[in-house]
Amino acid sequence: MTCDVEGKTRLWARYFVVTARFLVLRENVMAAFWSFLRSTIGLKVQMAVSGFILFGFCVEHLVGMMLFFKGPGTINGYGNLLRYSPAALWTARSVILIAVVIHIWTATVLVLRQWAARPVGYQQKRSRTHSYAARTMKYSGPLVLAFVFFHLAHFTWGMNVTPADFVEGDVYANIANSFQFGWVVLVYVVGTSLIGLHLLHGGHSMFESLGLRHPRFDGLIQTVVGGATLVLVAGFVFLPCAIFFKLVGG
Repeated sequence: MTCDVEGKTRLWARYFVVTARFLVLRENVMAAFWSFLRSTIGLKVQMAVSGFILFGFCVEHLVGMMLFFKGPGTINGYGNLLRYSPAALWTARSVILIAVVIHIWTATVLVLRQWAARPVGYQQKRSRTHSYAARTMKYSGPLVLAFVFFHLAHFTWGMNVTPADFVEGDVYANIANSFQFGWVVLVYVVGTSLIGLHLLHGGHSMFESLGLRHPRFDGLIQTVVGGATLVLVAGFVFLPCAIFFKLVGG
């Protein structure tokens, strides 16, 4: 009987020791994780990941907008499909919203830290275009955010931000009617160009922040980032211009 009691006592003692060690380890891991997220590198990683999510949304959005050229039935069907499952729609919107919040928060913290200390740039040699995009990043960001709010008010919230009337559920008519006005087209051309400038630097920085950059592949990275940015900007600019100049939607 005594041996059984001693054996159980040892087992319970080992259990408590292992549990205590696990709790201490978990606490240390969590502390290290949160410390990393608050560090400059951690903030850059968060900005890179959230930026990549937003880039993916831009690609999906461009594909959807190009359906305009297939006529009212196709793009209106696409719009209705997005609303077919409210759960899926709001899940996607929630992911995008979280990515936007993280992107803005990390950008703000990094800019404030840069202003508080002597800025130290990357050591790699950069092209003039990349350097200009990098210098204007902190200024283009707020302008891009303002353009995004305008776009949401225009096509999602149905607010009267343009002379064209908003027709609920008729995506084709809303696009075709809005881009009859030159100043609306200009807003979208300038706004999309700012997004392109933002992506140009953000794409390079993403590879840098995630540790995926190497001098051997700099040329390839610049080509991929530049090509993807050009396609996105050209696609988003072409649609309003094509409508305004009566090439489509007449």
